[in-house]
Amino acid sequence: MIEKVVKKYTLGVDDHQQELDDLEYWLSRPPEERVDEVERLRKIYCGTIPRLERVAVVVKPTSG
Repeated sequence: MIEKVVKKYTLGVDDHQQELDDLEYWLSRPPEERVDEVERLRKIYCGTIPRLERVAVVVKPTSG
């Protein structure tokens, strides 16, 4: 069963402590859960279709 934990923070105050708490939480999770969360966030920000980024490189010919 998942333990419910609620922590209340005031915005702008003690942000460093919140970051440490977040880090502590994620380090306590198994690697599979962390990877799943990264994939979930990637889908939110990049969409659900896995694609490679298109990159165009312009190469100027050298004389000689």
